[in-house]
Amino acid sequence: RAPFGPPLFLSAPLIPGGGRAGGPPPPLLPRSSDELAAAYAAAPEATLIAGATDVGLWVTKQLRALDPVIFLHRVRDLQQIEDRGDSLKIGAGVSIARLWPLMAELYPSLGELFRRYGSVQVREAATLGGNIANGSPIGDSPPPLIALGARLHLRRGEARRDIALEEFFLDYGKQDRAPGEFVEAVTLPKHQPGFRCYKISKRFDQDISALCAAFNLSIEAGRITAVRTGFGGLAGIPKRARAFEAVLTGAPWSEDSLRAAAAALEQDFTPLTDMRASARYRMEAAKNLALRYFHEIEGRETSVLKVLP
Repeated sequence: RAPFGPPLFLSAPLIPGGGRAGGPPPPLLPRSSDELAAAYAAAPEATLIAGATDVGLWVTKQLRALDPVIFLHRVRDLQQIEDRGDSLKIGAGVSIARLWPLMAELYPSLGELFRRYGSVQVREAATLGGNIANGSPIGDSPPPLIALGARLHLRRGEARRDIALEEFFLDYGKQDRAPGEFVEAVTLPKHQPGFRCYKISKRFDQDISALCAAFNLSIEAGRITAVRTGFGGLAGIPKRARAFEAVLTGAPWSEDSLRAAAAALEQDFTPLTDMRASARYRMEAAKNLALRYFHEIEGRETSVLKVLP
């Protein structure tokens, strides 16, 4: 047993209303991904809880009952980062706080996005896997990871599969994840010099995105040879802008090309108006971020925090 609290891992099946007499079933506290896989396969209706920065609001704001629950903070092998030379395999339980300095070195704009992710307390608790698996259309990490070509590692019992991250999000509130299946890790490349990402929110710090945009272009001999994007806040899921990408692929590297592609964003998305931003604002901001990307790659100052003469 832990010094205080329930056993680290309870092998008995979860039964609603079980556990203590008349009470909810005790939470499960697996110590490895193997134990987690076995527990979740036995109780696929369970709620997985890592940092609870999102799930906690289900309880405090929506008064939802979560039983049965499986806490993930003791699953150490989900908290590992593996350097594979040209890529990183990041466990689903790695916190945003740990990722921040690492991403700041590899991809400064992504490091800056993680710096703005909630507060210090939230960054210490929130996990990369949780930010992906909750399927939010305005989650901070999916758009840049999609643009980087990240792959998602999923596990259900002893079965494992890998998919492109953008294929995980099917529709609002719906992901390509079977009952009892969980996010085990994410793999992303370490060297993508044409990558940049941007977050737009009402408050610069500690605020949810109204819009998140990520661009990853390869340029050779003055022409754009490959394009990957990721957008959040423009649809019911984070997704690539396929029409935008098609306009740019093979086009000259120029401001005119980026302007033409920006216009094509209206074919990719029909954003909604909500408390964070209007549909019109979201679309105009997305177009302007494409131009900001061009000027930043060209070496011009684009930071909204600096005042230029």
